[in-house]
Amino acid sequence: MSLKLHIQDNIDWEPPSLHYTARGQAPEIFAPLVKAWLDKSALQVSKKGKLGTAITYNLNQWDKLLRYLDDGLLNIDNNRAERAVKPFVIGRKNWLFNVNHNGAETSAMLYSMIETAKANGLVPFDYINHCLEQLAKSPQDIESLLPWNVDLKKS
Repeated sequence: MSLKLHIQDNIDWEPPSLHYTARGQAPEIFAPLVKAWLDKSALQVSKKGKLGTAITYNLNQWDKLLRYLDDGLLNIDNNRAERAVKPFVIGRKNWLFNVNHNGAETSAMLYSMIETAKANGLVPFDYINHCLEQLAKSPQDIESLLPWNVDLKKS
């Protein structure tokens, strides 16, 4: 599986058609070997042990693994989703320490601005700095401060 992760790391930013091509090289060689080993090991290991449970799980998920190999749009892991959720988990723990409701609302607004800036490809510090500068000049023009309307390269 480490070869598969190595291939994925090298092609992560390439188009899905290249993913399929790159993945197509290794499965023809390694997938049958892994499947044969799993089938053989399933007969030799207790299904109640940790190794037996892992082997049974892999055999039960075999079709899904092959589907991953056939589709360049599918990722081998969910790291991207895990990274997206991590700030919420950290934020949830931090919000416990807000002294009052107004502090909690302010934290939530700031957090929302930071995550929306990130989602729109902006550096949060630069975006918030830009917003504060523009609000000092023209506090009525809120629409122009939305992250999808801001181009920090010009300013």
